[in-house]
Amino acid sequence: VQLQASGGGLVQAGGSLRLSCAAYGRTFSNYAMGWFRQAPGREREFVAAISRSYAMTSYADSVKGRFTISRDNVQITVYLEMNSLKPADTAVYYCAARLAGSLRVYYISPDEYRYWGQGTQVTVSS
Repeated sequence: VQLQASGGGLVQAGGSLRLSCAAYGRTFSNYAMGWFRQAPGREREFVAAISRSYAMTSYADSVKGRFTISRDNVQITVYLEMNSLKPADTAVYYCAARLAGSLRVYYISPDEYRYWGQGTQVTVSS
């Protein structure tokens, strides 16, 4: 599966952005999806994950209550709605995918994902 992320940009603290990640080439509904981010000089970290079905989601503590992950299996796209953005959210954001046998399982380690998008830059100014 090929992943194409978009929606990043420059926003002031307190603002909002919505990232999108379109998946091409395979049956999207067979894949669990995740969002990760990497700031300069830091390791890639988990942001949010969603199961094949819409039922199960998980968030990093740092974004809980501010970010929302969702997916549209018809539009073959996963979204990350980001509200109340902080300068600490500045990073390159990556979407990731992996085949999942279960409809209700999500994955939070980057090592568990096989496919990655190219990344989209999010910069939050203070």
